Amino acid sequence: MSNNPLSELTPVFFLQTFILELMHASEQQGQKHCEQLIEHIAKTAGCFFEETYRENTHKSEQLDIESYIELILGIKNNIGGQFSLVSTNQDCITVTNSCCPFGEQVINFPELCRMTSSVFGGIAARNFGYAKVEIKKSIARRDGKCDVCIYTNPQTAKGHAGMEYTDTTPVKEIKDIDELHCRIETSMQRLWHKQSRQISKKYQPPAIVAKSPMMQKILQSIEIVAPTLATVLIQGQTGVGKELIARAIHAMSDRSQKPFIAINCGAIPESLIESALFGHEKGAFTGAIEVHQGYFERAEGGTLFLDEVDSLSPAAQTRLLRVIQEGELERVGGRQTLAVDVRIISATNQDLENLVKQDLFRNDLYYRINVVRLSIPSLAERPEDLPYLVQLIIQRLNKKYNKGVESVSREVMQKIRAYHWPGNVRELENILERSILFASGKEMTELDLDFPTEAKSVIEWKDVKEHTLAKIEQSFLETALKQHHGNIKRVSENMGITSRAVYAKLKKYKINLADYRELNQKL
Repeated sequence: MSNNPLSELTPVFFLQTFILELMHASEQQGQKHCEQLIEHIAKTAGCFFEETYRENTHKSEQLDIESYIELILGIKNNIGGQFSLVSTNQDCITVTNSCCPFGEQVINFPELCRMTSSVFGGIAARNFGYAKVEIKKSIARRDGKCDVCIYTNPQTAKGHAGMEYTDTTPVKEIKDIDELHCRIETSMQRLWHKQSRQISKKYQPPAIVAKSPMMQKILQSIEIVAPTLATVLIQGQTGVGKELIARAIHAMSDRSQKPFIAINCGAIPESLIESALFGHEKGAFTGAIEVHQGYFERAEGGTLFLDEVDSLSPAAQTRLLRVIQEGELERVGGRQTLAVDVRIISATNQDLENLVKQDLFRNDLYYRINVVRLSIPSLAERPEDLPYLVQLIIQRLNKKYNKGVESVSREVMQKIRAYHWPGNVRELENILERSILFASGKEMTELDLDFPTEAKSVIEWKDVKEHTLAKIEQSFLETALKQHHGNIKRVSENMGITSRAVYAKLKKYKINLADYRELNQKL
C-alpha cells in the first residue's frame, strides 16, 4: 500500500471529478444554466482539441473523414473511453463505446452526453459544413454502451433525432424545442390565470419539464395534434402527468377559450357514471329531483378529459361511442336528443388493446378514442428531467410552505437518481414535500425515501451476473464484427480467442455473419 494517500489521484481523475461536481453545482442554478454551461464548455473545448490535433499532425486544410474519425476517437480514448469505429461513409459516421470516460458516476449526470454531442458535432460542422449527432444508446441512460451517429449530410439526417450543428453553432434543434416549450408554457399559463383567479397565490401554474428526448417528442406531438379535432388517447403509468399533457393540448387548441373539464372515471361509482357524464332528467331515478347537466354539456365547445377511461361501464361506453360518432346525446331518463360539440381526450394506465381482446372494452370505442396516441414515458425513462423537476417542485413547495430551500445536496440528488420512482412525478412530489417540511437552511440534506431492502438469493444473483456478462460479450462481439467487417480471423485476434470459439459464440447469440459481410460490401 502506498504511503501517499493521494497516489491514485491523476490529472484525468481530477478533471473528471471536477466536471462532475461542476454539473451538480450548476443543476442547482435553474433549468437552463446546466445546459448552457455544457454547451459553452464543449464548444470551446472542441475548438481547442481540433487546433491541438492540427498542430501535432501539421494539417491546415479542412479535415477529411479519416482525420476526423482519428480525432474524435483519440479525444475520448485518451481520457479513459473505449470508443471504436462501427461504420463510415461520406454521409454518416457511427462509433460505439463500452466505457465512459466519466466512469459509472455519469449515470447521475446524463446531461454530460450533450458534451460529447457538441464536441463531435462542432468539429464535424466546421470541417464538413453540417452535422447532426444522434446518441442512440448511452451508458448514462443505463444502456450498457454508447452508440453515436454523426450525420454530415442534411438529407441523410432527416428523420433522425439529434442536435444539428452548422459551422460552430449547435442547436438548431435545441432552439426549436426551447421556442416550442415556451409557446406551450405561455398558452398553459394564460389558461391557468384565466380559469384560476380565485385560487390562492401559494399555488403556481402547471409546467411541463421536457429536457429528455422522449418528452421533447411529446411537445412536438402536442403542437401537431392540438389544432386538430382528433380524439387523443394518452397512455402512461400512474403519476406521469397525463392530465398535464391533456391541458397543454387544450391550451394550444382553438378551444382554449372554452371549458376544459377533467373527470376521473374510476372515482365515480358505476351506478352514477352515466348520469355524471351525460346528465339526467327529473324523475329519471330515485333522488333525481331536477334536471342535471352532465360533464359533456358543461364542456360544450371545449375539451373533456376522461381519465381512467378503461373503468367505464359497458352502458357508458355505448353512450360515449354515440357522442363521438354522432355528436349528440340523451340525458339519462330523457327523450330529447341534444347536440354537443366537445373534443374528447382520454387517458389510461392500462393496456386497452389487451382489455379489448378480453371483451372488457368495446373494440369500436377503442378505435374512436385512439385516433392519436401519446405514450408518456415513466420517470425512470427520462433521467435528464430529474434535476429540473426537483428544482421546479422545490420552488413550488417553498411558496406553499414559506420555506427558503434553494437546492438539494449531492447525496440527496444521488438518491433521487438511483430510485426507480414507481409512482413517477406524483411520488417525487410527495417525497420532496414530506422532506422539505423538516429541512432547515438553504439546502435539503435529508430525503425521506426508503429503498427496497430485499436481497436477491445467491441463485438469482448468479443468473443476473451471467445474463449481464452475456450481454456484454454479445455487444463486444457485434462491435468487433462491424469493425472488422465480418473477418473472423481479425475478430478472434481482437477478442483473444480462437476462430472456432468465435463461430460458437455466433451460434450461441444467433448472429448472422453474412449481415456484417454485406455491410462491408455496401460500404
